[in-house]
Amino acid sequence: MGKKDKQKDKTDDEQYSSIPEKMNLTKKVYFSELRNLQVELVKLQEWIKYKQLKVVIIFEGRDAAGKGGAIKRITECLNPRYARVVALPVPTEREKTQWYFQRYITHLPAAGEIVLFDRSWYNRAGVERVMGFCSEEEYQEFLRSTPEFERMLVRSGIVLVKYWFSVSDEEQERRFQDRIDDPTKRWKLSPMDLESRLKWVEYSKAKDTMFAHTDIKQAPWYVVDADNKKKARLNCIHHLLSLFDYEDLTPEPIKLPPRQENMGYIRPPFDDQTFVKDHYSD
Repeated sequence: MGKKDKQKDKTDDEQYSSIPEKMNLTKKVYFSELRNLQVELVKLQEWIKYKQLKVVIIFEGRDAAGKGGAIKRITECLNPRYARVVALPVPTEREKTQWYFQRYITHLPAAGEIVLFDRSWYNRAGVERVMGFCSEEEYQEFLRSTPEFERMLVRSGIVLVKYWFSVSDEEQERRFQDRIDDPTKRWKLSPMDLESRLKWVEYSKAKDTMFAHTDIKQAPWYVVDADNKKKARLNCIHHLLSLFDYEDLTPEPIKLPPRQENMGYIRPPFDDQTFVKDHYSD
């Protein structure tokens, strides 16, 4: 598998996009473009299965930066048997005694699979560092070990892609307030999210240090400007597609065979079945 350069030229952009340069991203244009990109993602997944690749995509960034929304748009048309999202909870007491990377290793992909980490081992470089959940020795060991750990993954044949979703403090504030006002989103706002507002500068310093140690040639960080969620999703998918020289292996349209003839089968009366009540008129 060949990788394209980080900086795509115009031809690369036009490969996946029907949007003229500098066209306003209206709702109609957004959904049209998203549809085009999701079709390409399906093609990419078929190629990954065919070539038996092992792909890991890491999504990191500040709280409310839009990581989850991007992951959802990437995976919603993919086959969940071969593309899965990993979003681990707080480590258990047993996991805290393990080698730090151990609980993440169990989720790495087999051949033909894509694994998307909604936050990853980089928790140690972010929230654990800032909130004091790890010791200074553990943190320094993480900075030393992570580049070698990731080089080892790449040498083993894993394609490792790392995205950092960057959001301004003003936009994060607006999204936090939106979560407070919307009962369906309120669960997204944890006490840890609120605490992060008080330590904005500390998180920025921690991110800078993390990049300085882990932005390696074998697995560089790709930064996504996430102040505009829709643009961030499209740009991220554009970039992800550009990393793979994949081919279109879409199967030919299937011709449905004729349905079996009714050879005397009698369906049970509807009254014998419990139907969900219809609350809506046509």
